[in-house]
This record gives sequence, C-alpha cells and structure tokens, in this order.
Amino acid sequence: MLRQCLYVFTIAIVSSPLLLPADWAAFRGPDGNGKSPDTGLLKKWNENGPKLLWSIDFIGTGYSSVAIANDKIYVSGDVGDKTVIFCLDKNGNKIWEQDNGPAVQTAARDYPRARGYPGTRGTPTVSGGKVYDASALGEVTCYNAETGGKIWSRNLTADYDAPLPTWCMGHAVVVEGDTVITPVGGTKTIAVALNKRTGEPVWEAPPVALPAFVNSERNNPPGSAAAAYTTPYLFEFDGLRVAIVMSEATVEGLDAKTGKHLFSIPFQNNTCTNCTMPVYHNGHLFLTTGYGFGAKLMKLTKNTDETMTPEEVWFEKRFDNHHGGVVLIGEYIYGTTFNGSWSAINFMTGETGYTSRSAGKGSVHYADGLIYGLTENDKTVLLIKPEPKEFVLISQFELPHDAEGKSWAHPVVLDGRLYLRHAQYLYCYDVKAE
Repeated sequence: MLRQCLYVFTIAIVSSPLLLPADWAAFRGPDGNGKSPDTGLLKKWNENGPKLLWSIDFIGTGYSSVAIANDKIYVSGDVGDKTVIFCLDKNGNKIWEQDNGPAVQTAARDYPRARGYPGTRGTPTVSGGKVYDASALGEVTCYNAETGGKIWSRNLTADYDAPLPTWCMGHAVVVEGDTVITPVGGTKTIAVALNKRTGEPVWEAPPVALPAFVNSERNNPPGSAAAAYTTPYLFEFDGLRVAIVMSEATVEGLDAKTGKHLFSIPFQNNTCTNCTMPVYHNGHLFLTTGYGFGAKLMKLTKNTDETMTPEEVWFEKRFDNHHGGVVLIGEYIYGTTFNGSWSAINFMTGETGYTSRSAGKGSVHYADGLIYGLTENDKTVLLIKPEPKEFVLISQFELPHDAEGKSWAHPVVLDGRLYLRHAQYLYCYDVKAE
C-alpha cells in the first residue's frame, strides 16, 4: 500500500506543471518563439500597472533580456569598459558577477554607430549548469551557472577574421545537444558549432554566396557578409533538425548536427540590418525585416540529396518588423512595423489584419492568451488582446525610472512574474491572478 501511494505521488509530481515550474533559459524561450507557458495570469492591470515586486539598477546598460533557470536570473550589462554577466536570485539580489571582455564603448573607431548605442545586445543562454554569453564584440564565454567561474572563452572575430556588423554583434547563442551554435560572418564561415564543454569547433559552415546588393559602407573583405543581429532559430522539418542563421544579406538554412548547407534565401533591406528571428510553421518559414523591406513566406521542400528548396508563397511590404520580434498566435503573426504601427498579418496568405498607431512600436511577448509589449521610446508596458482585425489595448503603464536610451529588451513572463529591462534597470512585476 505504501509503495502504491509513493508511486501515485511520484506520477503526480512528474505530470503536474504546477510542481515543475518551467525555465526560460534562452532568448525568446526554448523554442525561440517568444511564447511563455505561463497560465493563471491577470487579464487586466490597475491604472498604475501590476504590483512591482522589486527593481534593481546595478546591472549596467544594455538591450539584452533575462534568462531564467533553476530559480536564478541571468542578465548582462556594460559596466564601465567591461561587459558583465550577472546572476541574481528571485528577489533581485546579486549572487555573482563576471566579465565577458570589453564593452561596446571600447569598440574601434571603425564602429562609431555602435559606440552611439552603448550596452549589451545578446541575452545569456543557460544549459546543463552552464551559462553561455556572446558579447557585442564577439567574445563567446562559458561560465559555471552556480559560481560564475569561467570555463572557456574564445573570440569569434579574432578566430575567424570576421568583420563586426555596423552595430557590433547582436545575437544570443543557442545550445543544441552537445554544441553551442553561433553566427560568425566573413570569408571563412557563416556560423560555427562549438563543443559546449570545451569551446572547440564541432562544425564550421561555409560563408554565404552574396546576392547582387550588399551595402558598400561596411568595407567588408570581398565576397564576405557580416553576421546579422539575429539569434539562430531551430526547428524540425521532414526528419531534419534545421538551424536558421542570418547574415546581413541572406537567410541560411543549415543542418544543425553537421553544419551542412541546406538552402539560402537572399534577404536584405537597404541598411543590411536583419534583426528579427523567423517563424516556422507547417512546412513554411516566415521572414520579416525593417526599413521598408517587408515580410515574406517561404514554402520548404526537401530534396533527394537532403538539401531543401525554398519557394516564395507571398510577399508584403507593409509588415516590416524592425527588431521587436513577432509572435504567431492562431493564424496570425503579431508585432510592430518599422514606422511604428502595431499590425497583424495572416501567416499563410499574407493578408494584413489591422494596422494601428495607437501605441509606439516595441518588443513583444506572449503569455496566457495575451500579448505583452514594451515600447521603445516612452517605456510604456502594454497588455494587448490578439485580435487579428482590431488593435485591442487592455491595459498600459509606464516604467517608473528615467534613463537614457531605447527600451529594446524583450519582456519575459515566467512563474507569474513579468520581467522588464530598460537601460540599467531591471523590474519584476507580479502578474499572477489572485
């Protein structure tokens, strides 16, 4: 009887999501889709917003978001002339801090635009008791998640003679199996997979074949393209694990296990700034980029040689997401356009649902049936009902502290808490329903 009771109790623990809170260990979550597993959240906020549990101001300047694993919060910021990784407890208290090389402010004079936007870009990634971070200057480092001790580190720009993008590196790394996948760019490779325990290369994908138009102001070596500002995106298609890595001018599909080149799609706006992660669904890949370029849907077909052929299904210029990200909810993609409109677009048809300038453009996140937004210019936090034909704003409030710079960090909702980052401030709000 006792054995039976223990068996039932064990099954209950394993099957109950309430007893096993999820982690948010990577940028835009484990699937890269910006959708939280949380439920039981507030459906409306008070005029001043939900209850503020805590805020801190010591994490340095940055546009990076938070990673959460094993009840610890990981976030990065530029402090003085260093990029610093912080580990916090759930109350915002610092457990450890460790540097990841020079800050953006120390970038060479060849990158004046980047120096005008000081702060970290890439969100830390947590896996197997380790923390992995890619700095804006190409330093990829592995830390002990409990102590902050450095395990290995290597600089992509130095190792592969890779040019930095205009605004320096802007991606997070992705852990896939025993490897860490990261974009590189340049004449030697578009991306590499590193052994997550040692940092040694497992595979190196060849550089991209450039389309006709590449912005000449970058002064890249002939025949090379710098990395985009986009975190690798992984999905399963017809028995293959695909890693999407973007350059400033293309979208590259790679075999995540071997680095084999599967397909390439020319994809370039007039400033060579691809920032938004794709969305895969039902054999199709949604792509969007800003500065008036737009969005397109590509149908993927697997070839006999295990490569793929992408075929354009539709193209729509009016949906040109800058870098706030998009989410697929039902049949529609939701996000903001480069000119500041909130918009919805049908995933399969490209039909625009609505376009509204009721709030400024910003970053998006999804949880428990609602969209969480953070506007880039006025620190306004939004709670939006995802209706494809109408912009439905439920609640809004403004972050309390004044600070310079844009609010580009993506919101995160986990375990009934809303995490928001602006400049050197990190806020934690209680959004759990009573």
